[in-house]
Amino acid sequence: MPRSVQPSPLAADMNVTPMLDVLLVLLVIFMSSVTVMRSMDVRLPEPCTGECRGDGTPIVLDVLPGSVYRLNHIPVPARQLEGRLREVYAARNDKVLLVAGARMARYQDVLGAMDVARSAGVRVIGVPSSDLVPTR
Repeated sequence: MPRSVQPSPLAADMNVTPMLDVLLVLLVIFMSSVTVMRSMDVRLPEPCTGECRGDGTPIVLDVLPGSVYRLNHIPVPARQLEGRLREVYAARNDKVLLVAGARMARYQDVLGAMDVARSAGVRVIGVPSSDLVPTR
């Protein structure tokens, strides 16, 4: 008598749940990495057309404690700051100012100096490197 082969109650189906879990984790990782990558706006120097004025030395505004200002190490009274900045930048093609706030200077004084510089016609305000920062 031949023996009949009966099907086994176990099925050989593939379990896709772990694969879907891995795919979802990868999707979350890729989505979060895209939001982490940020771009920075950069303003490149514009070439000089015609006669270029100015000597190319950086203009550094030091903001010291007590609303004391120095423009390239020359003291400037707070009332004369805007007029002095207008004089300096009238002869310059690049309107870049480096603002160096002393450690003990008030944040409000630094922002006030930046506002005065903007109203005097400065287009770009930056932070100087460590060799241009005031020693006080």
